[in-house]
Amino acid sequence: MTDSFEYSRRGFAALLLGTAAACSPRVPTSNPLPEDLPPPVTYDPGYEPIFDAGYNLAGIPSTYTQGVNRRMTGIYLGEAPENSIDVDPYAKFLYHVKTDGTAVRYPVGVGRAGRSFAGNGVIKLKKKWPGWTPTQNMLFTEPDVYGPFRRGIPGGLRSPLGARALYLYRNGRDTFYRIHGTNDLDSIGNSGSAGCIRMFNNDIIHLYDEVELNVKVHVRSEAETLRVDPENFGRGVELPARRVDPELIYGEEALANDRPPDFDAVDPNATVEDVFVPL
Repeated sequence: MTDSFEYSRRGFAALLLGTAAACSPRVPTSNPLPEDLPPPVTYDPGYEPIFDAGYNLAGIPSTYTQGVNRRMTGIYLGEAPENSIDVDPYAKFLYHVKTDGTAVRYPVGVGRAGRSFAGNGVIKLKKKWPGWTPTQNMLFTEPDVYGPFRRGIPGGLRSPLGARALYLYRNGRDTFYRIHGTNDLDSIGNSGSAGCIRMFNNDIIHLYDEVELNVKVHVRSEAETLRVDPENFGRGVELPARRVDPELIYGEEALANDRPPDFDAVDPNATVEDVFVPL
């Protein structure tokens, strides 16, 4: 089921990729659930649990994808060229602009005030399940937050870059800003990172498969957001830096529960039709 509606005065005529109601189980009134059981977890289409690189990734509960905080397709009203990525850090959206005048809009989390990438860049590198090491600037400006992780974190379930990362370059040089996945679901739609652009893992996997290397990236200024999408200006809140116990990353239990990604792994629940595609 799909719905068409307007999001703003400028008319972002979006087509919902499903609705929460379409995937929520209905409980017969004659047989209600016991009161001591938690309500069932539901997922909007596109945010269900997935199998990827040997990992069974949890889905994104529909409580996190309410309203505009989910992937949608609609008429693009921004100012970036076709076949590009347009990021609005003030409304917390990323647009993948298509050639037919439409765009896929994803909710994102962005950097705290004064920390976000700005202007233009280009994607020169793409990685699946990338590792992460804090930059020298992170270590200098927030040593209490990033110092314990100066040795880095390998790609896998512990990596803060999540399932995929797109690497932003400018003038041929790495900016050290990334568009990447995250398990920090509360950060999507808000400002809270050290400056990178975060996405739900389901969304970064979707975007990763849609874009090629050398795609141009534009990050809107405050003036541009007010001109193009004033209704969503200032969406979300600014979150404090999140401090993580190093034991949760480097401890024995964390190491035992993680493993390197296996890019050849096949979903054990896949059918023959899923594995063998007719030529």
